[in-house]
Amino acid sequence: MSKYIILFRFTQKGIEHIKESPARVEAAKRLFQEMNAKVEEFYALMGRYDTIFIAEAPDDETIVKAVAAVSSLGNVQAETLRAFTEEEFRNLVGALP
Repeated sequence: MSKYIILFRFTQKGIEHIKESPARVEAAKRLFQEMNAKVEEFYALMGRYDTIFIAEAPDDETIVKAVAAVSSLGNVQAETLRAFTEEEFRNLVGALP
C-alpha cells in the first residue's frame, strides 16, 4: 500500500459549519474505507492548512477518487502528496545511475 499526505483547507461552507467537522472527519474515514483506502491519522493544523490525513491506498487512482469524493461535498479543498518511506526513498536513490 502506498502512503499519502492529504492537506485540507476549509472552504467558506466548511468554516461556516465548523462544528460539524468532527462528524465529517468520521464520515470521510468511512468513505475512504469503502473505497479501499485507509485514513491512518488525522491532525488539525495551525497555519496554511486546517487539517491533514495520513492515508494509505493500493494505488494513486484509488486515493484520487477518495479525495475527490470528500472534496466534492464542498467543505474542503485538498492537496494530495505521495509519501515514500525511508526504505522506499533509499531504494529510489540507490537505483540512480
